[in-house]
Amino acid sequence: MKQYNVTGMSCAACSARVEKAVSGVDGVTSCAVNLLTNSMSVEGGDEAAIIAAVVNAGYGASPKGGKQTADDDELDRTAREERNRMILRLAWSLAFMLPLMYISMGHVMWGWPLPAVLSGYPLLIALVEFLLTTAVLVVNQKFFVNGFKGAIKRAPNMDTLVALGSGASYVWSVYLIYVMTISVTNGNYIEYRHYLHQMYFESAAMILTLITFGKLLETVAKGKTTSAIKSLMKLTPKTATVIRDGKEVVILSKEVTRGDTFIVKPGEAVPVDGIVLEGASSVDESALTGESIPAEKVVGSQVLAATTNTSGYLRCEATKVCEDTTMAGVIKLVSDAAASKAPIAKVADRVAGIFVPAVLLIAFITTVIWIFVNNSLGYALARGISVLVISCPCALGLATPVAIMAGSGIGARGGALFKSATALEVLGKCKTVVLDKTGTLTNGKPEVTDVVAISASADELLRLAYSVEKRSEHPLAGAVVRCAETEGVSAFEVKDFSAIVGSGVECFDAETGERLLGVSYRYAGELVELTPEVTSVYESLAAEGKTPLVFIRGNTVIGLIAVADTLKADAIEAIAELRALGVRTVMLTGDNEVTARAIADRLGGIEFIAGVLPDGKEEVVRNLMEDGRVAMVGDGINDAPALVRADVGIAIGNGTDIAIDSADVVLMRPTLMQLPGAIRLSRATLSVIHQNLFWAFIYNAIGIPLAAGAFIHLFGWELTPMFGAAAMSLSSFCVVTNALRLNLKRIFKVGTNECANVEKCDKTNNYTIKEQEKMEKIIKVEGMMCPHCEAHVKSALEAIEGVDSAVASFKESKVTVTLSAAVEDKVLTDTITAQGYKVV
Repeated sequence: MKQYNVTGMSCAACSARVEKAVSGVDGVTSCAVNLLTNSMSVEGGDEAAIIAAVVNAGYGASPKGGKQTADDDELDRTAREERNRMILRLAWSLAFMLPLMYISMGHVMWGWPLPAVLSGYPLLIALVEFLLTTAVLVVNQKFFVNGFKGAIKRAPNMDTLVALGSGASYVWSVYLIYVMTISVTNGNYIEYRHYLHQMYFESAAMILTLITFGKLLETVAKGKTTSAIKSLMKLTPKTATVIRDGKEVVILSKEVTRGDTFIVKPGEAVPVDGIVLEGASSVDESALTGESIPAEKVVGSQVLAATTNTSGYLRCEATKVCEDTTMAGVIKLVSDAAASKAPIAKVADRVAGIFVPAVLLIAFITTVIWIFVNNSLGYALARGISVLVISCPCALGLATPVAIMAGSGIGARGGALFKSATALEVLGKCKTVVLDKTGTLTNGKPEVTDVVAISASADELLRLAYSVEKRSEHPLAGAVVRCAETEGVSAFEVKDFSAIVGSGVECFDAETGERLLGVSYRYAGELVELTPEVTSVYESLAAEGKTPLVFIRGNTVIGLIAVADTLKADAIEAIAELRALGVRTVMLTGDNEVTARAIADRLGGIEFIAGVLPDGKEEVVRNLMEDGRVAMVGDGINDAPALVRADVGIAIGNGTDIAIDSADVVLMRPTLMQLPGAIRLSRATLSVIHQNLFWAFIYNAIGIPLAAGAFIHLFGWELTPMFGAAAMSLSSFCVVTNALRLNLKRIFKVGTNECANVEKCDKTNNYTIKEQEKMEKIIKVEGMMCPHCEAHVKSALEAIEGVDSAVASFKESKVTVTLSAAVEDKVLTDTITAQGYKVV
């Protein structure tokens, strides 16, 4: 499928015209135009013919490359410049419109005071209104250029509607200035003053200003896909260390060829996909798999680009390079999903193609009829222009943006950030919510859940485990150490510590010389004979999706300690809320089926799909979309393709930058209770939008026949300037006040359900883990330039006793440190300084 950039589109009528034009090209089998990203996906057809079809339709098109290029950067810069121009245009429009509104509405209608140089001189007031309105029209000339261009090409759009409404008001008002001049010349001062009340200069300016504001809101969200792809590309290191002529040479990652031997040192990211030739280590693959526990790598294991080597030295052979790597595949998935995702067109855009020609036709018919009925060309023209004036889309332009603004504000206060109006509209329509497991439903960090003593007390088991695991850098060992320190357990001296790659750790009691082991169940079975009791406990824990560690003294199994990624405190309650809203919930995970089923059962038996890779997640979401709209909730890089593919992508606030960039909605707190609230808010906002559109259209349904003079002979009703102004203000007032009703609704709830951190496994030897109180410190740091810098700072800080975790961000120039025990600030700052960075 070929991707194209499309320029010049302003509404759904534009995208529909482009899609229709390209679909008619010979050889084209499918075409999807994305208004939000100004992109188009085309299957089949000749490239030159496709571009020519888009150009003939009145728009621009160019092929999109498979990776970020200078042309893409140029497009990004152009988009930023356009957004800045729009902000400037809005500022100037407001600067001219506010005094215009004061004069035309405040003074003319309500008698507000004016300077003596203007007060009492209607013609002078009219000329000031003319100058102010002309300035607004000049500032917003783009609407007229695009609108009339669309009309000429027989493809009217929202710009055409805006240009006609504003232009008709302006032309009619200018005409009245000439009439006023003639009246005052003839000495007809009563009629001369009366014409001032029939002018619509403020309508012409207000239409343009309000629509500009609405366009600005839409423009802000258009760069999300590009930024997500850029962030993905930054994860792969720019350089790689390869072996050339027996020497280590640093080259660009894109210059690595298949078959090259490359080196990955501790703390470095893997540059390309490859196979381990020498060495053993733990590699953090959370960037791709989303799993918090690093994968053990030995000779023959596969390593993937953009993953991080956490400990040992690795010598690897490159198997996939450049655009063939797994990470490059993820980038392509994100790009393709974004390009093929159809926009949810606004109701105003959908009716624009019918509304504009219909109004023109009504205005023309009205003029012709009144020429024959009244025999007065001036009166007939007045009736026709009145139709155009009364049909100006003030309320229509406000109906959606005002509701979106109110809903977005409520969402931000409640912890749900909506990136676009489309997301706020569509989320409430989603029938299915797909949730990633790790980091979304769970905490994303291993914790001790069970301490089961076999041949000693639970205290003795925990003390032995603490002594054995204290020197290990493995995340599972870290969970045991944190648990022991929380309980105040003291360690005894050990010697000859060594790590058994892929199996556990080994050491010896410094006092007795006994061999001490903390190993996997499989490896334990190779060392000692496991009793039925040990096997039973292991199988019970493993069936619950936990990872049991077996601790041995000499040849005796002392006990088992289970470690697992625990559920978030409010996950169960959030799932219950979603079910109460009638939403189908599906858990998606790369874990095995046993672990997935255990988590799903604890969540109330929700549906789950296990063993899914990044490209598989995107495919699952696509399949679920066949049964209705789907929302995807995730926090990791591996979720990005699925987040973009879904009708609405939702990211957890403490997730990766890639997930947040790819998502349409961000839950700003690391909890799930904002999710059902966001759905309730979307449904309430959508209801308000429908009500607002009703008020906007009912205004036109009543006003246009009245303006056309349909009731003059029946009831003597004729459109007057006062009625036109009042009706327009009333319609806008209705949509604004209706949107403000959202503030009266109780949308977001606070979760109260607490998830137990420990489960009882044995009545006599069960061990209760206390809730740990933690402190968070934020340190401003200068000098971090890339993810490698983040990894160095993180590993150094987490080696300090009492530091539970450290999250470094080179983009924000800060490090967030979570403490489980008191640590002096000087210790933290000295550690960071020792790594070569400056603490601010």
